Amino acid sequence: MFKGLQPILYGGREVWPLVEGGKGVSATNHASSGAWAAAGGIGTVSAVNADSYDPEGRIIPQIYNGMSRRDRHEELIQYAIDGAVAQVQRAYDMASGKGAININVLWEMGGAQRVLHGVLERTKGLVTGVTCGAGMPYKLSEIAASYGVNYLPIISSARAFSALWKRAYSKAAEWLAAVVYEDPWLAGGHNGLSNAEDPRAPQDPYPRVAALRQTMRDNGIADSVPIVMAGGVWRLDEWENWIDNPELGQIVFQFGTRPLLTQESPIPPEWKARLMTLEEGDVLLHRFSPTGFYSSAVRNPFLRNLEARSHRQVAFTKEPLGDHHFELDVGVGRKRGYWVTKGDLQHAREWFAAGYNEALKTPDETLIFVTTEEKNQIRHDQAECMGCLSQCSFSSWADNEKNSTGRLADPRSFCIQKTLQDIAHGGPVENNLMFAGHAAFRFKTDPFYSNGFVPTVKQLVDRILTGA
Repeated sequence: MFKGLQPILYGGREVWPLVEGGKGVSATNHASSGAWAAAGGIGTVSAVNADSYDPEGRIIPQIYNGMSRRDRHEELIQYAIDGAVAQVQRAYDMASGKGAININVLWEMGGAQRVLHGVLERTKGLVTGVTCGAGMPYKLSEIAASYGVNYLPIISSARAFSALWKRAYSKAAEWLAAVVYEDPWLAGGHNGLSNAEDPRAPQDPYPRVAALRQTMRDNGIADSVPIVMAGGVWRLDEWENWIDNPELGQIVFQFGTRPLLTQESPIPPEWKARLMTLEEGDVLLHRFSPTGFYSSAVRNPFLRNLEARSHRQVAFTKEPLGDHHFELDVGVGRKRGYWVTKGDLQHAREWFAAGYNEALKTPDETLIFVTTEEKNQIRHDQAECMGCLSQCSFSSWADNEKNSTGRLADPRSFCIQKTLQDIAHGGPVENNLMFAGHAAFRFKTDPFYSNGFVPTVKQLVDRILTGA
């Protein structure tokens, strides 16, 4: 029999040690997070370009009118602040004094610090804590502390937390409410897999979390400061040895994928239906994101197209060199001076004959072959960039004085803002990026979801508390 959970004290209130993972764009909003808090847990509003509303309660479309990327970037920041404030206010009202409301931001999103300041300034007394990952958020502690708000950094290794602690967090230790360990091999969305770690060789989270706890102890952080286990958590009876474990200290569990399939979840019905059909292995850990980070999403036609696009790739030199002494004669129009190997010349001719008749340069001295339609779409999306990231490999935007990374825009990636906004607001699920954790296949096999049952958030939280 499952030993059960005990409430913890968070933000001056007893709550269940259950966190709803924040998922942007608009995959967690006031409806899901407010309901999660009302059920006694810690609900998380995604503050990543969240929806705002007109006086009649209709979602305001995020339309960009600026002529330059910088102008559109400024519009994006205002949309982000207004949307997150609207979501927090509604979530707080829904919670009715129960649980807690956090917000989640990506440190590498465009204008992250400005958005944080803008949201926290306008939601004083409503937000209990800020979770933040996707980068090394050194200034998170300083910003959160300046508003009297807790911070919960998202990291994937003890080493990453140690660096953050030594550089910044030790100066605002009293506002560190928890450390979120996000398993880079199991969690959905962007993660912190490092170049030293093999994406094809998952590591057991237990020793990694134990190492994190030891690092926290070495820096004088009490065991009562929780570690939040995020990624791969489905049934708590499978994690029973983590509960009340002296080696690990206080553990809290985060659920990111399961809350997608609830009555209150804001994702469209087609997305919910697709989740219930997934098989084991249908979620792919990949590196196509323009952030440069690894991320996990459903391997649908959208992702398969990106895989195929990168497969149709040849390396070139600008002059005959070594095996590269065959001049490319397809896909480059009248341009000369692309020297490839004999094998790659043959591949290029085959792709050209199959309709992939446009060669696009990448930043890595390679060419990819795409259709004319695909080329036009890529160039259009790059031109329409609104600066949603601090640095974007796809468009070469960077939030700096030059508004550029200084590198060639990479056609092997995609506009992440465009696709996440589209799928969250009813766009085709097979032709958009569909983030999901690697346990998402369990929707199909878990008897709780038999006959297409979609629970309320309260029913889901109650189920989780039984260990199932």
